[in-house]
Amino acid sequence: MKRTTLLMLLGMATTGLIAQDIDGLLEAGVRNAERFTNDYLMSGTNGLMHSMNTNWFNTADAKPLGGFEISILANAATVTDEHKSFLMTIADYNSDPGQDFTVSFEDQSSSKMVATALGENTSDINLIVTYDDPILGQQQETVTLPSGIGDAAANLIPTAFIQGALGLSKGFEIKARFVPKIKTDEVDIGMYGAGLQIEFTKWLPADTAMPVAISGLVAYTHLDGTYNLMDSGISGENQRLESDTNTWLLQLIASTKLPVINFYGGLGYIKGKSESDLLGTYIISSGPLLNETLVDPFSVSSEVSDVRATIGTKLKLGFFRINAEYHLSNYNAFSLGLNFGFR
Repeated sequence: MKRTTLLMLLGMATTGLIAQDIDGLLEAGVRNAERFTNDYLMSGTNGLMHSMNTNWFNTADAKPLGGFEISILANAATVTDEHKSFLMTIADYNSDPGQDFTVSFEDQSSSKMVATALGENTSDINLIVTYDDPILGQQQETVTLPSGIGDAAANLIPTAFIQGALGLSKGFEIKARFVPKIKTDEVDIGMYGAGLQIEFTKWLPADTAMPVAISGLVAYTHLDGTYNLMDSGISGENQRLESDTNTWLLQLIASTKLPVINFYGGLGYIKGKSESDLLGTYIISSGPLLNETLVDPFSVSSEVSDVRATIGTKLKLGFFRINAEYHLSNYNAFSLGLNFGFR
């Protein structure tokens, strides 16, 4: 349940799993822990940025002045096999100047495909950290790399939120979405976003006679979350992982203008960045950094810059509407919306 909650709400994909291995990863050096964590989390955070940008619209026909709609939206980005693993090259983990220890795979491979947060290692993958102790001489530590979720839940990166839309005039419509602040002993999460849709066909003299509407949309979404790492098993204080995700969506939309059922689609561009900071103090219990105290050890980030195509349909039954849509991009995504409104 904890893993599913993290995946759905924070998009940090198995942050809880990697938290259990923070001690071991830091034994392989701060830069190496940062390098691995960045590759490990990237598929989850990038998929999240696609999932959180679905269902910003269900028509290109902007609402008139005072027209409104309240929506409950459920979304998911789909994960393919290529998002579940990455190539880990051991030379990269021995490349930092001044590093006085070496890292190797237990089987001496030069590189290996290892699980991301959304994948699974079929068996343990171990790193051997070799270093010189001033008293005991050459020593070795074994670090087992964290596996990912690796079950059916990892094929989807879901999000859900509440959204409102309000018509202004002359083809302008404003939108807002949010996830109510969620706090538990382990996770603290919040999300909000705002958008502006402009219908260009409203500016034409024959607008009411046209069978289609064409509009543009710009939308911003922000998600922030904190995961408590004090149960990770490593000594220290105020240990936590803080994540901050910001995205922009630019979308061109076209839709039919029929009384009951309509179809819509468009071409869009998603630009976003997710940053995660490992914060607090960490006292290393073994390895080449034995007894060192690390403060705010590292930060990792990932970015998306993807074009996407959208197709969807909307059924309108008076005050109640339902819509479904599908997005084609680096992470395909789908969404279902229950909508209540006037016009």
